[in-house]
Amino acid sequence: MFWRLLWQLLRASRGRLAVALVAVVAGAAVCSALVNLHLDAERKLTREFRTLGANVVVSPAREVGPGSDASLLDAATLDKIAAARAPEVVAAAPYLYVVARTADDRSLILAGTWLDEVRRMSSWWALQGDWIVSRDDLSRCLVGRAVARQFNLVPGRELLLRYAGRSVRLIVAGVVTVGGTEDNQVFVNLPVAQRLAGLDGRIGVVQMSVTGSAAQVENVARRLASALPGLDVRPIRQIADAEGQLLSRIRVLILATVVLILALTALCVLATMAALAIERRRDVGLMKALGGSMNRVVRLFLTEAAILGVIGGALGWVGGVFLSGWIGRSVFGSAISARAEVLPLTVALMFGVALAGALPLRLLGQVRPAEILRGE
Repeated sequence: MFWRLLWQLLRASRGRLAVALVAVVAGAAVCSALVNLHLDAERKLTREFRTLGANVVVSPAREVGPGSDASLLDAATLDKIAAARAPEVVAAAPYLYVVARTADDRSLILAGTWLDEVRRMSSWWALQGDWIVSRDDLSRCLVGRAVARQFNLVPGRELLLRYAGRSVRLIVAGVVTVGGTEDNQVFVNLPVAQRLAGLDGRIGVVQMSVTGSAAQVENVARRLASALPGLDVRPIRQIADAEGQLLSRIRVLILATVVLILALTALCVLATMAALAIERRRDVGLMKALGGSMNRVVRLFLTEAAILGVIGGALGWVGGVFLSGWIGRSVFGSAISARAEVLPLTVALMFGVALAGALPLRLLGQVRPAEILRGE
């Protein structure tokens, strides 16, 4: 009898319940997508951060004077870094800086590096022309925007550089726009700078891009420091701290949004259930007149609300999977992974919201059968 009555109630009020179901499904879809985003946000954001440049630097010990030969690293350091390289390291690029002079005796900064690693570490650089993708390309260079403007350089033009009686002729492959000090530099593959400076087998610093939270970056830096005694391995704390603060703020924003959506969904269910409570006064009065207890009547309506929450939560989770995928592709360029544990969480949240929205049904306990039967 209980389930027959429940079925009749669902059929009789299917219009209003459909409105409440739409609200629950919409709320569940957004909450599910946001929870998926919350669980996947750190991995996605740290991957995006790693395209913004290095966050760990390996350099000679700080007590070494800049004028001594010991202020440079041996190229064998790169082999040690590769041997101790953690899986969190996205890219590592050595740098050797040389103050070279042009054909008209003006100075500029030449940066020798591994341009393929720089491209992985700083993919946001804007480039006019071609990127240098091979470390064996020793005849071409990339120039910063300020250098290109100062020396009237465009892709395809030749650039002559001199240093200490040595010279090299380079073809400009592209002009990079960074918005920082890089705009005032010329980039070549490392062997070009080493030969021009007469520093074969020497490098200045190694910049690395390490993925993970601020604590994980610190752990990687400590492991590298233990594997590279006598060298200074330090994270760029401003970047690591900024990443941690941004992640914390995004988490707080997601949590606040989920709470707000749950509150709005509960209000929508509340309004629908209040209307149903008014419509069902006669049904409740008749049930009580026939001997039905108020506890059983309330349990009947709460079951109706619970079914609404469970079905809406399950359908909303499916919608949340597609919504989180769209958010991931729009913001991060790849879909956010759907987590199986989000399904029971979404259903439980909507179950609670539906029960909270069913509070107006308590008003049915004040219905007096005699007044209903008299038509009052």
